Amino acid sequence: TRFSGALTYRLSHRDALTAGFAAARDQGVIPKGEAFFEYGHGMNFGKKSFVRGMEVSYGQRWLWFALPRILTLTPSMLLYLPRDWTWQVSLTMARSRFPGLPAGWRPSGMTRLIFPLHRRVYGNVFYAVGTEDFARTDQLGRFSARTYGGGLRLAVRQRQELTFYVAYQDRSQGRKQTSFGFSYAIRF
Repeated sequence: TRFSGALTYRLSHRDALTAGFAAARDQGVIPKGEAFFEYGHGMNFGKKSFVRGMEVSYGQRWLWFALPRILTLTPSMLLYLPRDWTWQVSLTMARSRFPGLPAGWRPSGMTRLIFPLHRRVYGNVFYAVGTEDFARTDQLGRFSARTYGGGLRLAVRQRQELTFYVAYQDRSQGRKQTSFGFSYAIRF
């Protein structure tokens, strides 16, 4: 079980700052503590341009596990395209530190295309690539992975939505993983 919360403050009609936290029981793969912030800036290029608008953002996230400490730095760009399509590209540099070992930085990236399917239903497809360090009691390891996936977002009401996703991850050392899930959001 994981609990999280975030607050967003609009600095201007084009700028916003979000800060938040999360907490969970220590289960090894879920951080027991997390803090984050994100700054975003929006631009409008007009309806005649192919790229109608753009949001650029920068976020930092601190994750505390039982042993390792993780810091992520993520610049991101979201392009608004014709017919309500959007395209997002994010890069992440993750710094992991395990007790007794030097800290290491690992890059990763993600791209997502979001498109309308119906008046209140949006679909998306995404691709991500990266590497990850991990530790167990008796070993340290690293794997790289390519992840493919997609999902749906359904606007239930004006400020409520359901999201569903599925992802397939092809990892190094011949390992594979399939994930799926859903969420329900209420926007204030």
